[in-house]
Amino acid sequence: MYDKQYAACLHGIDGTIVDVEVDISNGLPYFQIVGLPDSSVKESTERVRSALRNSGAVFPLERITVNLAPADLRKEGATFDLAIAVGVLCASGQLRLPGMDRCLIIGELSLDGRLRPVRGVLAMTDAARRLGIGQVLLPLENVGEAQLIEGMRVAGIGSIGELLQRQEHLFVNIPPSSGLRDAPYLSERDEAIGEDFVDVCGQFQAKRALTIAAAGFHNLIFIGPPGSGKTMLIRRLPSILPALTDEESLEVTKIYSAAGQAPVQNRLIRQRPFRSPHHTVSLGGLVGAGSYPKPGEVSLAHRGVLFLDELPEFPRGALEALRQPIEDRRVTIVRAKAVFTFPTHFLLAATMNPCPCGIFGFATRASSCICSPVKVHQYRSRVSGPLLDRIDMHVEVPRIEYDSLRTGGSASSGELRASVQRALARQAKRYANAPLRFNGELTGRLLREHCRLLPDGQKLLADSFEALGLSVRAHDRILKLARTIADLEDSDTIGTPHLAEALQYRCLDRKL
Repeated sequence: MYDKQYAACLHGIDGTIVDVEVDISNGLPYFQIVGLPDSSVKESTERVRSALRNSGAVFPLERITVNLAPADLRKEGATFDLAIAVGVLCASGQLRLPGMDRCLIIGELSLDGRLRPVRGVLAMTDAARRLGIGQVLLPLENVGEAQLIEGMRVAGIGSIGELLQRQEHLFVNIPPSSGLRDAPYLSERDEAIGEDFVDVCGQFQAKRALTIAAAGFHNLIFIGPPGSGKTMLIRRLPSILPALTDEESLEVTKIYSAAGQAPVQNRLIRQRPFRSPHHTVSLGGLVGAGSYPKPGEVSLAHRGVLFLDELPEFPRGALEALRQPIEDRRVTIVRAKAVFTFPTHFLLAATMNPCPCGIFGFATRASSCICSPVKVHQYRSRVSGPLLDRIDMHVEVPRIEYDSLRTGGSASSGELRASVQRALARQAKRYANAPLRFNGELTGRLLREHCRLLPDGQKLLADSFEALGLSVRAHDRILKLARTIADLEDSDTIGTPHLAEALQYRCLDRKL
């Protein structure tokens, strides 16, 4: 007796369809799973056996062989439980599933036959759709997530007993899902994206820098004394970032689903992620780790902001590991059994003090720096030159004057967001036929095409290139930054003032 079902597993953040073949033959009672399963998959034998018996079904006392194909793909997790149980029931003649020749079956079983939700349903369902599988059977808690994929007929069950009762009517009157058209989103209120910039007193240059960063998706670092508002300013950055597009929402939600952090009620993530790991985070926690790596903080910040407060306090190895994700917008983790790639297109926002005591360069009549030049150098050298070279904007955030506290804030997040939206509208028109959305993504031919300088600007950049000892990477980032500043000023060309403003954000190259 033979039966075949379709299951799925995660490979990084992508779903992979797996054939679950069940063969029941005469012989001594034996239950074996082959096809390169790990220990969590091998344990399915006991979960399936107990779940069937406790659900009123008969577990065949014969030789049962389950093959998970392709055999050269390592399988891990408990997502195969339900597919194996269905295969055993169908092969033994206890279950009939008419019209389910091509149906994805995923779910973890409890010993009493109830189903537990699994992670990564969004990626698995999307993989099934791409292979022409139009039906999904899974736990009730995962139904909303699977319905985010358009055109899928999704049936949810709570237990094996319910499956046996509804076996011939599982997909009756279940229409194809509408996908993103009717999907509920996490709104700004749901995600509590943060406070308003109107509460920030003074710090006009820092606000300007954050507006530029949001408009072009540029990395930035704030350097200044303690209490100057660096952290407070960056935590308000999400309030002026543009909302995710439908494609980006699906992409981000898929990452969180694979990480086991799917939104409540299986809603799409609409607001850009804002991740702020503590400086004690490990290398693995930042970029992903494990025999079967899960997304790290750099991937969870995909299409959003990765905020590293007190940058020099992070482990040196973790900071250096950021260089590839920032440049390539993906991180590749190599294991002996497989290679995993995670997307990492994030905006890096960081803060740091100028020295261990935090006063160097910002002394007042009441306080002065107590750090020796050696200590200052050692502290600043924790941020390597290659990493700093990948940060577009270096912004000094001075102490707030008392008069600024009395006058209160100025521009609100709504006003700054309106400026960002206008700049983004110009970019959307400019890059309508290009595979990018933000100026910060420009490279190669597109960079040369859209960041042309006037003669005066070319001379200014050439002089600055030699005087500051800039790298080619810094040269290109200055051009992209100037392009964003021009967009904020509604200018089609990059003028000398735009380039000059972009250049002054590289002043810390000489200090760190």
